[in-house]
Amino acid sequence: MLDILMAGGWAMLPILICSAIALAIVLERCWTLRRSAVLPPGLGDEVRNWARSGQLDPAHLQTLASGSPLGELLASAVAVRNRPRELIKERIEDTGRHVVHGMERYLNTLGTIALIGPLLGLLGTVVGLIRMFMEVMRGGVGDPMKMAGGIGEALICTATGLVVAIPAYVLHRYFRSKVSGYVVEMEKQATALLDELTPVGVPATRARRSAVNTESSAG
Repeated sequence: MLDILMAGGWAMLPILICSAIALAIVLERCWTLRRSAVLPPGLGDEVRNWARSGQLDPAHLQTLASGSPLGELLASAVAVRNRPRELIKERIEDTGRHVVHGMERYLNTLGTIALIGPLLGLLGTVVGLIRMFMEVMRGGVGDPMKMAGGIGEALICTATGLVVAIPAYVLHRYFRSKVSGYVVEMEKQATALLDELTPVGVPATRARRSAVNTESSAG
């Protein structure tokens, strides 16, 4: 195997570097995007129970926000629970964008590797063919071995580029789909918490009055 890789010429080096980076990203994303790490079971129900019972101190919120992406999203809503519904919803949306960005970390790099893998293989193919023609120009076509080296280099680079690019593309699409599914479930949990904090139908002025009373009593 090592002899085959070395026969691919210098163009194999960037392809192998891309493969190592892609492997590291896949392993890291597989660990980070575990369902239990993103959407801890029962966390939404637990936070809604906290909201009903008033067990929401700063330590609770800090632990909740640092525990998981879902916890960070729910903690952002609970932190402004005495505000009008529209403001709580805006806070959820702002935090949600940051949470999604974190879950999609490195996926653009993986997609880039899937895109440039075949291009690097094509580059190696072109270099191999150029080498072959240069050998033919110097020594003629009498020795087939001179042509075989260039053709072999071209084929090896092409095959290696595709071997790196195809899994990278498939896994990139898989992780994107996984994140999209998580986002839908997180939206459901956030909406349920929003309804718990500000029941639908409560006038905004009443919510503001409640917030002012809470702040006055706290002062």
